[in-house]
Amino acid sequence: MLTAEDLEFLRRPLHGFLTVADGPVRPVWFEATGEGTVQLFTPRDSPKVRRLDGDPRASIIVAAPVGERERWVSVAGRVTVEQDGAHELAARLGARYWDLDDPAHSGELAGIQELDLVRLVIHPEKVSRYSL
Repeated sequence: MLTAEDLEFLRRPLHGFLTVADGPVRPVWFEATGEGTVQLFTPRDSPKVRRLDGDPRASIIVAAPVGERERWVSVAGRVTVEQDGAHELAARLGARYWDLDDPAHSGELAGIQELDLVRLVIHPEKVSRYSL
């Protein structure tokens, strides 16, 4: 359901805005996979995980930054909570979003790596997009 153009756009270091049932919108780091899913990491005891236990649906929208032509991709679907791969994902995303030569960023990522993380995987059921 995600097109090659969607995947190219989603592989940029952009923030996604995640919504889960009965929860607020939260900005998140994310990764679009070659399998056409979208994944992110979060602490195992986060409110997102508790909400997903009751209703395993979520959506994420990613928009082009200010200064670029309007473009966005929205992905909605069922979410699985995966016990493996979260720390590796956090390391990849840390390198994607931050300059890890900066001691503040590398220290922050080290702190994230100490958390008990899970990987949330959104399996697209509906993809919407807009591009000028």
